[in-house]
Amino acid sequence: MHRHHHGHGHDHGHDHNHDHDHHHDHPPHGAGHNHPHSHRAPVQWQTPHQPDGAKEHAAAPEPDLDKVEAAFVDGFFQAPDPTSFLRLARIPFEIAAGESNLKLLRVEIDALTDVGSLTPHLGGGTFRYDPLPSNFVLRRRRLRFVYFDGASLRALSYAELRELA
Repeated sequence: MHRHHHGHGHDHGHDHNHDHDHHHDHPPHGAGHNHPHSHRAPVQWQTPHQPDGAKEHAAAPEPDLDKVEAAFVDGFFQAPDPTSFLRLARIPFEIAAGESNLKLLRVEIDALTDVGSLTPHLGGGTFRYDPLPSNFVLRRRRLRFVYFDGASLRALSYAELRELA
């Protein structure tokens, strides 16, 4: 066994012990290992762009809502009785939303495949188009619940429907 001090460009304040198999005598370091007693998760400091009209301080999305939605799509396609499936999934057929009463007419499931990308040029007046190589092609499904509000059709995403119901 030999003993040496690591030179990481910062001081740990302790030496590392190594045997010939390079096993450490101490627990492995995680993120921010200069503070071994700190077990905080990394902080997300970027603010994602919000679509126009989005609420500034919207509630945090439910964890794994996208997975629940994907499971709904798979189950809905295979359901021999779609109406009963909607009842089991607690999708409301009628919703009192403000002054209107929404009535469910249709469930739409779209298959989307992104095969190209746009990159704006500096200044934003023009853009560059590139077809995507196969490993960057993105396939997804979009689920919408179409309700009639008494005057027009209103398409709600799964997340929007859960907020209303």
